[in-house]
Amino acid sequence: MISPSASPGRPGTYIRFDGWLLAVENAFNLIAAASILILMLLAVVQILGRNFFNLPVPGFIDITEQAMAVFAFMGVAYCQRVGGHIRMELVLGQLRGRTLWVAELVGVLLIWLVIAALIYGSWFHFERAWTNGDSSIDIGLPIWPSKLLIPVALSLLWLRLTMQIYGYWRLIRHPAAEPIAVPVITGIEEAARHEIEDAFGDENETDGKEGTGR
Repeated sequence: MISPSASPGRPGTYIRFDGWLLAVENAFNLIAAASILILMLLAVVQILGRNFFNLPVPGFIDITEQAMAVFAFMGVAYCQRVGGHIRMELVLGQLRGRTLWVAELVGVLLIWLVIAALIYGSWFHFERAWTNGDSSIDIGLPIWPSKLLIPVALSLLWLRLTMQIYGYWRLIRHPAAEPIAVPVITGIEEAARHEIEDAFGDENETDGKEGTGR
């Protein structure tokens, strides 16, 4: 029997699945960021075309409405992974050890249940749009792609939350273990360092160690 204070080995299957999920989340987040850039450029074309050439972009409002689902939902799993969502840490910041991990687990479990309900409801709305052939008012864009995107993005978030539930449960059982694939409360400097490492990978850190001879 493992003592509560013992630190277990690194869970290989958990880490491999986290790596796969991380790649999908990064791809979704990149698509969301690209959609914002494209929408901004399209808005510039819309303004210049309308004001100077009397040629507005056909269905600009319809396209904007469809794009909102892309940049509003495709980055939520990434945000959850890095702990970028807004939350109150006045209480959590004072907790340590197993008490902190229990509080984090309760919060993630509640979100997990809410997201599961939202997946069911959003899939129902997608099926209705698909069956009825709903389309936008101006140029008749089909609405079902944007409605399908919501349960898909929320399902990715649900998988990330499931991973974090296991991660926090592992830390509750072994408080001395290394936190893996769960957001932790950090200071400003450490948070910035993690964001840099997440953006550029671990190669920079490895190169730095090799350059110093360590």
